[in-house]
Amino acid sequence: MSEPKDPVLDLFFQTGAYLKGHFRLTSGQHSPEYLQCALVLQYPEHAEKLGAQLAAALKKITDQAPRVVASPALGGVIIGHEVARALGARAIFTERDASGKMILRRGFSVEPGEAAVVVEDVVTTGGSTREVVECLTAAGARVLAAGSIIDRSGGRAEVGVPRVALATLTVTAHPPEDCPLCREGIPVTKPGSRPTPVA
Repeated sequence: MSEPKDPVLDLFFQTGAYLKGHFRLTSGQHSPEYLQCALVLQYPEHAEKLGAQLAAALKKITDQAPRVVASPALGGVIIGHEVARALGARAIFTERDASGKMILRRGFSVEPGEAAVVVEDVVTTGGSTREVVECLTAAGARVLAAGSIIDRSGGRAEVGVPRVALATLTVTAHPPEDCPLCREGIPVTKPGSRPTPVA
């Protein structure tokens, strides 16, 4: 991925959030590139701006104003909060229980039929976003759409609802068994928020 002209992606270069190396993604795939949104979102002015942009993008694909924005912890919490602020909605987040299932905790709940959107920092396979959609739906909410700052899937990820991203990339990723960096013996690191054993 060469240095972008896109203003959203440019924030990642400005803040040192575009990393190169050998990374194990939350999806389990390996990649030579990683976008660490936390390094961008640590600056409140960037978080507020990206949240407002993502809120505007979500408004274009929803048929009503959401009353709640839900995000998977930990990566989606800050951007979800900023999107909720821009939409005039409340912000909640899901967490994984001991079995790894995405659930609402801390007293968070949704009302039957409540309009919701799901917001994530980065989508690679769409798995976490899809799990939040399923969690909210099971709790009775009506999930209108999903959004992320970055879509690493090249637009291919399916999450069960309409989806938008502020920047869409096609980033090289490999299953561990087919990873050329592993074959070269380069150590793999796990930079994301969810601890995963590294082989």
